[in-house]
Amino acid sequence: MGKTAFVFPGQGAQAVGMAKDVYDAIPASRAIFEQGDEALGFALSSLVFEGPDSELKMTVNTQPALLTASTALLEALKGKGLEADYVAGHSLGEYSALVAAGVLSYTDAVKLVRLRGRFMEEAVPNGQGAMAAVLGAERDNLAALCASISETDGPVELANVNCPGQIVVSGSQAGVNAVVQRAKEAGAKRAIPLEVSGPFHSSMMKEAAERLEAELLKTEFKAPAVPVVVNVTALPVTDPEELRQLLVRQVYSPVLWQDSVERLIAEGVDTFVEIGSGSVLAGLIRKIDKNVKVVSINSLASIEALG
Repeated sequence: MGKTAFVFPGQGAQAVGMAKDVYDAIPASRAIFEQGDEALGFALSSLVFEGPDSELKMTVNTQPALLTASTALLEALKGKGLEADYVAGHSLGEYSALVAAGVLSYTDAVKLVRLRGRFMEEAVPNGQGAMAAVLGAERDNLAALCASISETDGPVELANVNCPGQIVVSGSQAGVNAVVQRAKEAGAKRAIPLEVSGPFHSSMMKEAAERLEAELLKTEFKAPAVPVVVNVTALPVTDPEELRQLLVRQVYSPVLWQDSVERLIAEGVDTFVEIGSGSVLAGLIRKIDKNVKVVSINSLASIEALG
């Protein structure tokens, strides 16, 4: 019998109106949004359901909004007989995974990610950092190119290893621009600058990580009900103190998503259930291994389709 992993999307998956159908239909899902509004002291639910999109896209809002939508969908999924053997999340989605595994309470997590978003936005002055998606490059070749450029143009590093042929780089504006210009040296088909508010998952985020660590140390972490495969190492972790420290490192370390999915498959997972807005992770997982089953739970209809 194959195993099941619940996986949770990160920034970029947000959409105005996400999880509104489960909010309307499922009392436990509505309660999550109500708890979020109360914990943050403003109407997060109104921003999620009504927008404007420009405000929802702000990192400080996107992070609590996505966590809340994923947790509300997870609540709606309960009672359908689906149980996770492992959990994982992409960047911010790791917090949703930790809520799903019982490591963090939802209210603690939503307050943490609101602060995480703020710290990440404030870590680097606007216009000094950047990110770009590089398509078709080999990881080692791209890492070597980044190392070479970092010596001359400013820091640039691998930030998200998403799937074969899709890697995001992050760092200084000059460093990222140089990668975009020279990506073909690493064998890339193309490189596309991303609309982001900072150089996430790069060494330029260390100040944000230090500020976040102070908040994480005040927060209760419990042992997970199931192992969490983490972004930083792509390994299953069950020790709550280790999970706390890895969340600090995650802010300035690459998201090893491809490695995480490959590890889950090696652990016997053959069914991935993506819980949250959109279906970004489903697409990545299929590119990593087309033989596994992937289900996207992103609406009331997708839950009802389970039977």
